Amino acid sequence: MRFTSEQHLDDGVLERGFTLGEIPGILWTPVSASAPVPLILLGHPPLGLRRMYPRLVARARRAVADGFAAATIELPGSGDRPRWAAIEEARANLRRAIEAGEPVGDEIVDALVLPLVDRAVPEWQDALDALLALPGIGGPVGYSGGVISIGVRLAAVEPRIAAAGLFAGSFVPRAVFEEARRVTIPLHVLLQWDDEGNDRQASLDLFDAFGSEEKSLDANMGGHTGVPEYAGDAAARFFTRHLK
Repeated sequence: MRFTSEQHLDDGVLERGFTLGEIPGILWTPVSASAPVPLILLGHPPLGLRRMYPRLVARARRAVADGFAAATIELPGSGDRPRWAAIEEARANLRRAIEAGEPVGDEIVDALVLPLVDRAVPEWQDALDALLALPGIGGPVGYSGGVISIGVRLAAVEPRIAAAGLFAGSFVPRAVFEEARRVTIPLHVLLQWDDEGNDRQASLDLFDAFGSEEKSLDANMGGHTGVPEYAGDAAARFFTRHLK
């Protein structure tokens, strides 16, 4: 891991950009802490870190205020990373189906999501190796955000993830439902009830599939971008309960 930038935000947060090989990322930590702090990995959709930065930094500020470090990395094929022809083709096929009013079939969803999960999860694990080796950061570790299929895979295969807050609202391959049955860590799932791009029933079915004994569903009225501020408060309490 190589740090490439550093700035002090106005609320006691140190923000550092880094690269892990070809992968850019951002780490937010308390300016001063008396002991190593737990870590929350901030997931996000594949729209690029620059575009997602306002939302990511808001989530990171809240995490640091609650006594955590927070970090994120650029997903494959997005932002400043090299283009990924297969994923771009899958996105184009998805757009065509939606614009034509056609159902989005399993073939399109699998081509769009599964290669991304297969590549992104090992990268998140490599980032976790590097982050936990830094002074001032310790366990346990949480994962927060989307793409939800990435979160499901990480929760299923990465034993250092102790709790996960997942954002419903993206297409989920059928194979991921089977992986969800292997997830046993505490979960907090956020669902926007009127999300125009989300299959509500599929989100409910995925929640039902999780094997966790402790799982909560926070469903709020409104569309994809209408998440109420108090939903963030509920997620923050969840991570405080399980990571501190």
